[in-house]
Formats: sequence, C-alpha cells, structure tokens
Amino acid sequence: MDEKTRREIEGKILPKYRTRRSACMASMQLVQRQKGYLTKEDMEEIARLLDMEPVEVEAVGKFYTMYNVERPVGRYHIQVCENLSCSLMGGEHILKHIERLLGIKTGQTTGDKRFTLSVVQCLGSCGTAPVIQVNDDYYENLTDKKVEEILERLK
Repeated sequence: MDEKTRREIEGKILPKYRTRRSACMASMQLVQRQKGYLTKEDMEEIARLLDMEPVEVEAVGKFYTMYNVERPVGRYHIQVCENLSCSLMGGEHILKHIERLLGIKTGQTTGDKRFTLSVVQCLGSCGTAPVIQVNDDYYENLTDKKVEEILERLK
C-alpha cells in the first residue's frame, strides 16, 4: 500500500466510522480498487492502521467474495453461483459452457488477462437463477445464448 492510499484511509475513510475496525471493508475496497487485488502485506498494513489483528482482516477477505485475495484477476472477473437454486436451474451447465468458451477452468485467467473465472457460494439472486456476476454487474436467467452474448460484448 502506498502513502497516498494510507492518507486516504486515515483522512477520508476513518472519519466516517465510530470505530477504526468498522472501516475495514471500505479500506480493503480502496486498496483493491487501486491494485486489483489484496496481498497479505496489504491486509497486514490495513490491520495496523485499524488496530486489528492481521488474521481478522484476512478473515474478512476470505469470507466475502468481492475481495480478490493474494491473486490478481483479469479485467473481467466472472463469478458463477453454485448454490442450490442456481445448480437446480443449470448453473453447473453454465459454468462448463463458460469454461469451454474461454478455454480455461475455474480459478484460471485467460492468457490475455481479460477473464478470470471463479465459483462462488451465493450471489443472492435465487429467484433469477442461474446467475453470474461480472465485476459489479449481475446477469440473470442465463442461457447458453445469453452467456455467449455477454462474453462477446466483453471481448
């Protein structure tokens, strides 16, 4: 984490919270926005700034799927929901279809660093399953054709 980021946490993020530790997620989001992911060192520095134990910050990073911990992701991070509703509605098929289209497996990034494919436990959109999230955008009620159109637009 650079000095500018440290100052932004201390000057802009911390004043918004009653306790330092409450600024954990916002601080992690700031660092990730700037680097694309969070390293162990970043999380240790956030812990020092917020008077927390490093393991507490790491636990937040590993619990929430919005954080890319210890590995960079492609320009488009595709997260496929594998929870029960999505599975019942064809989520596993959608995952395999994306793997075929991109030529990568879950957890991998395309050679051009454009796409990273991940599986997540739940995206909270069970009524519109199957669902994927690409960066901050949700795509719902997916079919093979819809997935192909989404990926084509992103290429």
